[in-house]
Amino acid sequence: MIGNIESYDVDSKTGVIKSADKLFTFHVDNWLPEVPPDQGDDVSFDTEGTTASNVNLLGAAILEKPKAVKYKYVAALLAFLFGGLGLHRLYLGYYWIALAQLALTLVTAGYGLLWGFVESLLLLAGHMDKDAKGRPLK
Repeated sequence: MIGNIESYDVDSKTGVIKSADKLFTFHVDNWLPEVPPDQGDDVSFDTEGTTASNVNLLGAAILEKPKAVKYKYVAALLAFLFGGLGLHRLYLGYYWIALAQLALTLVTAGYGLLWGFVESLLLLAGHMDKDAKGRPLK
């Protein structure tokens, strides 16, 4: 069957899976992946009455967390020096926003530079912390 983890208690190492408006309990001994269960995970499982066994993650949940490949300080420096041109957004993979920054700078005779300066501060403060693919910045 396929379901969704409704809850998981770390102390008792038990959880509840909801599938088609039915609830099934499971113990961590029946959990197959190496990562611990988490509420909201989509899972496949076998049933024995109201107990779930052979519980396994489905889809993207089994993948590793994304690894950082881009540097926050490089992006911040590009934003500070060339923010009006959108080079920091190109570096992070946001091509359309980079084009919008360049267009704004050209149309407003340079006022788009302020956008880049503000984003350099946001990068340094950690408020912009992911690239276009959702990976964290180093």
